[in-house]
Amino acid sequence: MSEALADDFLSWLGAERRAATKTLETYGRDVHGFLGFLAGHTGEVPNLETLRGLRAADLRAWLALAAKAGDTNATRARKLSAIKTFFNFLRKRHGVDNPALALIARPRPKRPLPKALSAADARAVAAETGEVETSPALQARDTALMTLLYGAGLRISEALALDIADLPAPDAPLRVTGKGNKQRIVPLLPAVRAALADWLRLHPAPSPDSPLFTGARGARLNPGVAQKALRDFRRLANLPEHATPHALRHSFATHLLAGGADLRSIQELLGHASLSTTQRYTDVDTMQLLDVWRRAHPRLRVDPGGGDV
Repeated sequence: MSEALADDFLSWLGAERRAATKTLETYGRDVHGFLGFLAGHTGEVPNLETLRGLRAADLRAWLALAAKAGDTNATRARKLSAIKTFFNFLRKRHGVDNPALALIARPRPKRPLPKALSAADARAVAAETGEVETSPALQARDTALMTLLYGAGLRISEALALDIADLPAPDAPLRVTGKGNKQRIVPLLPAVRAALADWLRLHPAPSPDSPLFTGARGARLNPGVAQKALRDFRRLANLPEHATPHALRHSFATHLLAGGADLRSIQELLGHASLSTTQRYTDVDTMQLLDVWRRAHPRLRVDPGGGDV
């Protein structure tokens, strides 16, 4: 019975949904795998009544077994989507409705860890990206922008939204408007203030209501222009592909954490609404620590004769 249901489902998916061949192959594997699980879980070949009577606990057991077998959250989410489509077919063709499916939350894919630059690479980006430009003004602008991103942990959208009037008085912090129109206070390092001052001396229209960072024609700088400048520098300096303006923000947080800053302070500086977002940087810091350990611990180095050093 179960094999016939699966075959009918795939025929329906191809004919009525016009699913691609690859989709049919994937959904076929997922549905056959699900029905195979049910046969072992219930002790009988699944039929329409079996499928109608499944409980949320049965579905969670299936997802748990997939996780134990090594499936990622993204893979389990795909499998759940296939099974929901299968039950949609059962409801339309066989009148089988199972409300338990609505109780199963879609597994969330794990967010990738933030990719920070090394301290040396981040300093190089901040100090030297402007060198790809021939104009002294554009050199100063790009240096000031990258120094601000790394030195204050701003998103590029936040930095490019600033007007000259937003710059603080000497020794005062910068007030930044972030996501959700939320404001936060960020201190500015002397190196950041010096780079901004160098740029302002060459700014084409340094009035208070002018954008802080401008393009070649005087309008507010487009993010794509700044991203291209860093791409060009990245190639010249042989930096990793993840050397982007946003990686400077990640580097700001990661390097603060490595230097002993507490998570709550970093959360405030970055403007994260939730501490759990900031906590991802502890995973990055731990991974870097393990990498240093693997490369440096004497018991992990092997001498040419084949023994431990």
